[in-house]
Amino acid sequence: MRTKKSPSLISPAGVIKLMTHAMMGAALGLCFTLALILANPAVAELLNDGGRGAIYVFVLTMVTTFSIGATLTGAVLILNEDKES
Repeated sequence: MRTKKSPSLISPAGVIKLMTHAMMGAALGLCFTLALILANPAVAELLNDGGRGAIYVFVLTMVTTFSIGATLTGAVLILNEDKES
């Protein structure tokens, strides 16, 4: 009989994997934000007119969105990896 093992998301290694996915998402969000500002002059003009606060809110929103998406995707991949092994 097989022993029950806990999902690897609960283990310390699983938490580290999730944090790694979140950090990759944050880095990807920063790169996408920079590319969007450089490629689209309308976005750059809106941020220039909005002031420093608008820039912070825009960048924080993009980074948070990408980070949450990458973390959820990482959780699905880790759980799928557990089912296969």
